[in-house]
Amino acid sequence: MYKKFFGLTRNPFEISPDPYFFFATSRHHEAFASILHGVLRHKGFMVVTGEVGTGKTLLVRCLLEMLRRQNIASANVFNPCLSPLEFLRYIVRDLGLKISSQDKGSLLLELNNYLIARHRANTTTVLIVDEAQDLDPELLEEIRLLTNLETSQQKLLQIVLVGQPELDQKMDSPGLRQLKQRISLRCQLHPLQEGETKSYILRRLQRAGANSHATTMFPDEITTAIHRYSNGIPRLINTICENALIAAYADKLNTVRPEVIDEVAKDLRLNVLTCPPVPAPSITVGQRAMAKSLLELVEALERVARGNDVREISSDRGVKIV
Repeated sequence: MYKKFFGLTRNPFEISPDPYFFFATSRHHEAFASILHGVLRHKGFMVVTGEVGTGKTLLVRCLLEMLRRQNIASANVFNPCLSPLEFLRYIVRDLGLKISSQDKGSLLLELNNYLIARHRANTTTVLIVDEAQDLDPELLEEIRLLTNLETSQQKLLQIVLVGQPELDQKMDSPGLRQLKQRISLRCQLHPLQEGETKSYILRRLQRAGANSHATTMFPDEITTAIHRYSNGIPRLINTICENALIAAYADKLNTVRPEVIDEVAKDLRLNVLTCPPVPAPSITVGQRAMAKSLLELVEALERVARGNDVREISSDRGVKIV
């Protein structure tokens, strides 16, 4: 609706988790690099947590795309409200296995044979469970048993649980201490800091086709107000910015005004909250290399979106995008 008016090629603030618009903060770098390292090194069991709207699902989408390009098989469970048998059936089907018998024993046998074949082919398999805070104890126990699929040297199935902070609380419960002891990596995603919010908005505008006028559409005082109302949550930033652009378009304004942000926040029932700043993580050389691969992936996706042919991009960790 407003794209032509603002000189954009696509909507910059859709709330769907599109890897094309991925904005990698230091925390996202750390999480992506750690999880990818864990997968490639067959660490077995990993956990990623973060508040609602901090970019967990988008991180999963980027990870799945990277795994696909590396010929690493993956199953992605996005609705964990399943029985243990339904869970196993879903995994097997998502991996593309054709099973004649649907009983649990047959499913586990075929899954184990498949994982061994992948291991012999010198590759691995990844299970990603999103919204994992909703997993019930019975299904968590099933996941724990899946971690027993291993050789004498390494895990055959790499499991990544992704969920809200309640997942951390659940994993810390005494009844799940066996599963907790098997966690090899834990990562947390946090809301954006004020400077990151400004960079986030600018990056999305630029990827949507804005050029020199990107900074004038949302001046510094506007991005500050957006950060205050959104508390640095990317999903809320998108919602506020989308509504602000619609309002600016309706008034034929090239720049969003402060009162527009206040009105949008009021309509969305958003209050100004204050959270303590989160220090940036220290990233190792290896993690920086993994993060570089993530950025290369995003750039590759951008070129694909523009219709160009993507041949090959390689990093010093040997991660290759074809």
